[in-house]
Amino acid sequence: MTSSHPEARLTTDVTAKNARILVPVLLGAMVTVAMGVYGANHRGKSIVFHVSGFENLVVAKSWLTVAATVFAIVQGVSALVMYGRVKGVTAPSWIGGLHRWSGRAAFFLAVPVAVFCLYGIGFQHHTPRVLVHSLLGCLFFGFFTVKMLVLTRRGVAGWVLPVLGGLAFATLVGLSLTSAVWYFTTHG
Repeated sequence: MTSSHPEARLTTDVTAKNARILVPVLLGAMVTVAMGVYGANHRGKSIVFHVSGFENLVVAKSWLTVAATVFAIVQGVSALVMYGRVKGVTAPSWIGGLHRWSGRAAFFLAVPVAVFCLYGIGFQHHTPRVLVHSLLGCLFFGFFTVKMLVLTRRGVAGWVLPVLGGLAFATLVGLSLTSAVWYFTTHG
């Protein structure tokens, strides 16, 4: 039985829009937990290989992290421009492409770093910085999973993508601060 009250229909519409993100959120949570469990149970071998142009793998990972963060900043700014959140700036026709490609670049730069960290080192917690870094790494890929799955769903509430994008961005910045920025300020 449906109600003829506008408030009831509005509540039903909002509930339906929010329910569309339930499966992606559950899958993202599974990715986060799976990465944490794998990382905690897998004792990394600190596999070292040479990346051409870098003195060692830590430096390569640090620069890849900085580059991923720069592309994430470009994606964030382009999203603000795309959605008219920057006063006095009209979105150019190419802004959507810049947004998508900067996000892809950030992700593809972050993946090799994550693979080495997860497989080569594992989930660590011997200092607060390392614990926060490990948690943020797992959360980033969970948030990213949710965001990518939600992108394909129609009728999702308008607040969802900006929140998911903001969470992915914030965790990537946190990862950068607890790894690359820490490394460069500590070791030069």
